[in-house]
Amino acid sequence: MTDAQNTVVSQEKFDEMIQELEHLKTVRRTEIAKNLEYARSLGDLSENAEYQEARDLQAATEERIKKLEELVKYTKIITDGKRKSDVSFGSKVSIKKEGGAEVHEYTIVGSEEADMRVKKLSHMSPLGAALMGKKKGDVFTFSTPNGKQTYAIEKVA
Repeated sequence: MTDAQNTVVSQEKFDEMIQELEHLKTVRRTEIAKNLEYARSLGDLSENAEYQEARDLQAATEERIKKLEELVKYTKIITDGKRKSDVSFGSKVSIKKEGGAEVHEYTIVGSEEADMRVKKLSHMSPLGAALMGKKKGDVFTFSTPNGKQTYAIEKVA
């Protein structure tokens, strides 16, 4: 079983992956082919830094295409159609640390689209996993590198 078979994403993220895949297969591959052709024209390939760089870029691009093709083939798209009171994919969750005043809000997403800069939390992260299935008012504890943390769920939307 591949990692892609365990991947879940929103429709928005799936569409982004399709768009990136198309760009890489059409535009990017063409750009790299032109760079390789130009680098070959410079002469001796054994001492040609431009040629080696273009080959490295080609390899990285082909690896990304392979990964995206596998993800697109096996990834499960999660829709947040029914708004439930339980924390699930697509839920916006507000939590507060026990004894704290600051409320943190996260959106629960699949690991492929997790991004803490925009408060998108993977369902597989320690906090995300601890939140799954909980309801407003639930108190839960999870382990962090700094020890166990206890939080209360303020809101689920």
